[in-house]
Amino acid sequence: MSIIVPEFKHPVVVRGAQAEVVGSSSARVTLLADSSATGGTLSTVRVNLEKGADGARPHRHDRSAEMFYILSGALRILSGTEVVRAEPGDVIVVPPRLAHAFAAERGKSAERLIVIAPGVERFDYFRQLT
Repeated sequence: MSIIVPEFKHPVVVRGAQAEVVGSSSARVTLLADSSATGGTLSTVRVNLEKGADGARPHRHDRSAEMFYILSGALRILSGTEVVRAEPGDVIVVPPRLAHAFAAERGKSAERLIVIAPGVERFDYFRQLT
């Protein structure tokens, strides 16, 4: 196991009103802090899914864990072969190398904060999705 020593010297402050928002009417992603801003320590986005909307297809991060903190609504997360239902206040952490996917619960919307650690540059990926 290795410990990441961040290489940035000042706090990263992202004001919600100025954060870039990308996506579609059914899935909006608020870009908060990319890996390059945090010295590789983490990357984080806020994702809003409309009722029953799909989020990400199955994928994995070889070197990073992904944490989902549910802000509102209900989310289904496929983690390996297990489907986990999450509600406001729940935290789910998917370990590195485990395939995962997520979608809003059928008939419900979902809003969540996602943190990937160590960080992965993801902003350009989200911009290309739109």
